[in-house]
Amino acid sequence: MNKFLTVAATAALTAASFAAPAVAEYPEKPVNFIVPWPPGDLEDVLTRMIAEDFQAEYGVAAAVVNKPGGGGGPFPGAIEVATAPSDGYTIGSFVMGVPLVGHQIGIPELSPEKFDPLGIFVTYPFVLAAAADAPFKTISEMAEHAKSNELALGHFGAPLIPTKVTLAYAKAAGFEWGSEAAFDALDCNTLASGDADVINTTLQLILPCLDSVTVLTSFTSDRISLTPDTPTITEVNPALAMTLWNGLFVNKDTPQDVREKIIAVAKKTMMSDRAQEVAKTTGAQVYWQDAASSAEQVASDIAKLAEINGMLE
Repeated sequence: MNKFLTVAATAALTAASFAAPAVAEYPEKPVNFIVPWPPGDLEDVLTRMIAEDFQAEYGVAAAVVNKPGGGGGPFPGAIEVATAPSDGYTIGSFVMGVPLVGHQIGIPELSPEKFDPLGIFVTYPFVLAAAADAPFKTISEMAEHAKSNELALGHFGAPLIPTKVTLAYAKAAGFEWGSEAAFDALDCNTLASGDADVINTTLQLILPCLDSVTVLTSFTSDRISLTPDTPTITEVNPALAMTLWNGLFVNKDTPQDVREKIIAVAKKTMMSDRAQEVAKTTGAQVYWQDAASSAEQVASDIAKLAEINGMLE
């Protein structure tokens, strides 16, 4: 009797294994890398390289989808990643503001924290810049000028780190901005048109007009190689020291094997000659920081940002 039952059970399991559909191996369909900003900046350029290499490695279509959100949010690209299935087919390429503040500024889809980092891959050569014909040449001269003249600040959004650091600098230096506004793009045209007197942007976006721009400070740990005479914000005011980065993020429930496949491609891409050439020509730092240390970076930056927010109160 027992022998009969054992044979019957074995036969049933064998039949079930043939009847059950095979579990597809990731990836089996197109993958989208979501960038919550317009095309052209460093995160977009480097993410496109990752997408190209992902497609070549795994034989499925991979594309960058740009989802600009009107400066300060509400980060429609991040919302798309947060509300997508946790299956690795929708990957976020996020500037640090998304994981640091996205869950704190009243966006239901991003709260509580939705994302885990796969890795950080670029430190921006983020700068504060003005037109070369502005009546100041240094950040301290700008501060003195702003005490008796109204200056318009252009930024990528009030909740974002460069904006907060810039506002905190103004408070510490004893002046107020005449006005400030968020832009989807901050480049040569922004300064030439007079839409803003001073802008927070990446050096990449003003490289075409660098000869007609004064770079006042950089939001980097070291001076940017392309502007070696420009002091870092750490040199100007150590209490404001923060570097600005971009990384790949997925939903917290994304399987580990899926994460590892994405990481393998992205790490290889960042070490490639073409990615390192971007670093040389833009002043950015291009690298791969693993998931664990990236998570530590996020936690550390959240604590530092809390200090800066305290300065703004």
